[in-house]
Amino acid sequence: MSKYDIIIIGSGLGGLECGTILSKEGYNVCVLEKNELFGGCFQTYRRKGHLLDTGIHYIGSLNEGQMMHQFFRYAGIMDKLKVRKLDENAFDKVYYKNREYDYAMGYESFIDTLCKAFPGERENLRQYTALLAEVGSLISVENLKKGIISTEGMKYFNTSAAGMIARITSNPDLQSVLAGSALLYGGLREHSNFYEHAMINNSYIQGAYRFIDGSMQVADGMINVIRGNGGTVLNSSEVTRIIVENNRVQGVEINGTEQIEGKYVISNVHPKQTLTLVDKNRCIKNAYISRINSLENTYGIFTLYLIMKEKCYPYMNRNLYLHGDNDVWYNKKNSMGRTTNCMISTQASSRNSDYVEVISILTPMYIDELSAWLNTLPEQRGEEYKAFKKEKATQLLDFIKSHGIDLTGHIEAMYTTTPLSYRDFTGTCDGSAYGIIKDYKCPQIGFVSTRTKLENLFLTGQNLNVHGALGVTLTSIITCGELLGHEYLAKKIGHA
Repeated sequence: MSKYDIIIIGSGLGGLECGTILSKEGYNVCVLEKNELFGGCFQTYRRKGHLLDTGIHYIGSLNEGQMMHQFFRYAGIMDKLKVRKLDENAFDKVYYKNREYDYAMGYESFIDTLCKAFPGERENLRQYTALLAEVGSLISVENLKKGIISTEGMKYFNTSAAGMIARITSNPDLQSVLAGSALLYGGLREHSNFYEHAMINNSYIQGAYRFIDGSMQVADGMINVIRGNGGTVLNSSEVTRIIVENNRVQGVEINGTEQIEGKYVISNVHPKQTLTLVDKNRCIKNAYISRINSLENTYGIFTLYLIMKEKCYPYMNRNLYLHGDNDVWYNKKNSMGRTTNCMISTQASSRNSDYVEVISILTPMYIDELSAWLNTLPEQRGEEYKAFKKEKATQLLDFIKSHGIDLTGHIEAMYTTTPLSYRDFTGTCDGSAYGIIKDYKCPQIGFVSTRTKLENLFLTGQNLNVHGALGVTLTSIITCGELLGHEYLAKKIGHA
């Protein structure tokens, strides 16, 4: 039987970050991935010779001295990543009520740019950006250097994102523009808190970048680090059981047969799924299991990938957020079955910086729309499923055409993914794009500790804290801090 210091379930960003940290700190680590491809939402797959990104279309806080740059530097992969800084004058464009609004990088530029459309709102925009910066400063390289992973921000978790924006400005159009990229964090008017809105928006305004030749390079880089430190990373190795004896985790079972032993286990899969794997024990109470099972998840994503004809459509060094309704917040009741908003992102390729090879179009979708195929496997969902996806793709193309973006004649091939694809290939519960909802009305209910009542079983990933690469990175540091010491690890990363 193989033995390791630490077994990590899942090779998404959180699992690989934990594996990287702990292997660098001398632990014998084994990362187990049930699918063929590693990387979770960072995985990239190939169609017609082109790379298609699964879930990461751009990343923030990547300037030197900012959080993601610092972590990747500590991990030893920053200088190996191929990235392109997005247009500083408009890294995002929000289309709302037939007008375009630009998000510029840097707070003064952000304010100046939006003031062109809202000349009387300068002081309100200054107040808004000051709040974003205040929340963003709760996680900083300066804090890490002091031995602090994150400072307290509970008051912002208890504050509605939509409500805070409305308090800052009474202009309904500006309110909508400031919430125009809510798709980034699964934004819902009735749930989303200001902490996640501010943390994520601050991250991109600080420094927004796109990966050249796919986001998988992040996963590949960390896998190389783990293996270089003597660790093991295995694919096609589904954990089918977490073995518990005498109220301690002893190891895991892989693919229903092989068992491996570990002193500690870290699960990067959804807490709900993790609990289904754990042997019955006296430490984890039924009340805890019921609470985890009752937590609501964010919506999923339908993605339309367009393989473009060679040198046919210009590369756009920004992202577009299109809104067809007056309300930019996604509303399940009013939007099921139709397209009300989407994000358009052009993937960057080293082969050509002037023309785009792949365009990704993303729109919210709940798994409810796919109820007829819930119990099916990939490539076995039948012709009706293919017809459903084709109809949705046509709907999306018609939607962007109504906003003046006509791709007719430019497309060589189309591919689509649904929340079922996310469920089956990235292991997300219900095909959710961002995990457990953190409802501002009762955020404590949605918080899941990195610790469990089994003293050597830990959790990590996007379900525990804030969504996105920054939130997952923060959680990974907290998880590993349970083993290494939070102050020690914070300083180690901060001074890397």
